[in-house]
Parts: sequence; C-alpha cells; structure tokens
Amino acid sequence: MALSVIIPTYNRNDLLIKCLDLLAPSVQTIGGGYEVIVTDDSKDNAAKNLISEQYTWAKWVEGPHKGPASNRNNGAKQASGDWLVFIDDDVLPDKNLLQTYQDTIAQNPDEPAFEGAILPDDWELMKKDMSECPINTEGNCFWSANICVKATLFKQINGFNENYLIAAQEDQQMRLDIEQLIKKDIFFVKDCIVIHPVRFTTVNKQLKKIPIASKNFTLYAYKNQDKLHYDSLYRFTLKQYNFHLRNTLRLMASGKLKSSIVSWAWLLYGVPLNIYNLSKLNSGK
Repeated sequence: MALSVIIPTYNRNDLLIKCLDLLAPSVQTIGGGYEVIVTDDSKDNAAKNLISEQYTWAKWVEGPHKGPASNRNNGAKQASGDWLVFIDDDVLPDKNLLQTYQDTIAQNPDEPAFEGAILPDDWELMKKDMSECPINTEGNCFWSANICVKATLFKQINGFNENYLIAAQEDQQMRLDIEQLIKKDIFFVKDCIVIHPVRFTTVNKQLKKIPIASKNFTLYAYKNQDKLHYDSLYRFTLKQYNFHLRNTLRLMASGKLKSSIVSWAWLLYGVPLNIYNLSKLNSGK
C-alpha cells in the first residue's frame, strides 16, 4: 500500500525544514512507497523554493488560501496514495512513523482510519502557566497533527469540513463522521509518534480569540447535537458551565494564575456567548 503524507504550511519554513528532514527517505525506516505533499497557504509561496532546492523528493503545491481545513483538503486532492497521513508542519515525526502506520494497516485490514500519538518536546514546560501543546497518549482525540485515513473513506466523507472558521473542530468533525460510519472508535496507534513543540500564549491573545472560538465551537455543537447529547439548549448550558467551572477550579488549584483568568473569562463571557450563538443557529438566524 502507498502512503501520502500531507503537510499544510503557512509561513513557517524554519519549522517545516525540521519536519521534512525527518521524513527523508534516508531517515524514515519505511525506505520507500510513500510521497510527501506540502500544500503552501502563504501569500508568497514561501515554501516553493525550499522544496525545489532542498527536498526534491517532496512535492510542493500552492494552497487555496481559505484556511487550514481547505489547505489539508487541497493536499489530499494531489495525493496518489491509498492512505493519507496528515501531520502538521511544526511536528517532528519519529523515524518509524510511516513504517509503523504501514504495518498497522496491514495487521488491521478492516480499520479505515487511525490516529497516532502526539507528545510534547518538553514535559516540564507543560507544567508552566500559559503553555500550549496538543497531547495525545491514549487516543480518542483524532487531532490532525497525526492521523491516517484511507483515501476512499476521506472522499466518502468529503474530507475536512471547510465551514469551520479556525483550526479547531474540523478534525473533530471528521472523527465524528468516521465513527458514525464505522460504528466504533477510531483505532489508536501509540507507537506512531510525532513530537510537538510546547509554546506559550498570552492572556490578551486568548481573550481576543474568544468570540471566533465561540462561533467555531457552537457551529460544531449545532451540527452534532445528537452525537454530543446536546438535545436541548438547557442541557448544553449545563454541560458548558460544568466543563468551564471545573477547568477554572483545576487551574486555580494548580496555581496557574494567567490561565485561570482566561478560564474565568470563558466562564463569565465565553459560555453565555456560546449559548447565544447556539440559540441563533437553532433559530436559523
């Protein structure tokens, strides 16, 4: 079986270089039978010359400039493999990543999708206030920094939903769509590993993000009310307040003052905004 590795990128050549270095045929233990597609959403095609000069074994394509979901779908359209492996441009793929995916596919012929592990590059940094990094060590996440989907299934579900406004929920939507079709959880492969950098954000940045993040999340909640058991606005309200209150108390107990401020903002402003946005969607306005 052939694998197509799809990497969406946007003005991060410094990180993309590190990722591609670890996907080179001389590094990956699979040794061959795969292609790497970099779909570039930067306005000036920032990665084009990089690929043509330093990574001739990879394929560069211009992105559609419509956001992360659309950019991933664009890469999938260029793919020739039977399986699509999606990773982010800032991750460090393990040298056995592709071989492990290939072996797992062969050993589980009835599984049409897999998710791999995402580990931070520094576990100690994750303990600090305002640190950010997606971590997947046990599955049931299906974050697009490390997933593998059969090409025919990807087409069947129409790829990533491009209606989402930011890089959030579009992979969760795909997870729900796939699990609805296969009637079980997506298979987790703990030995398919990518390393993700830990970054730090600011209170101001997170506060400014609340309105668009709320619109994005409530679109997801609206589209999947039955699957997420949001069978009424009242039930949605209870779940939202319960989740954000528990998160706020957890952050306060751990001494993360700045993160607690952001969480309080979600509790006092973000949750009412979620309720309002979902009410608008339910009413068709």
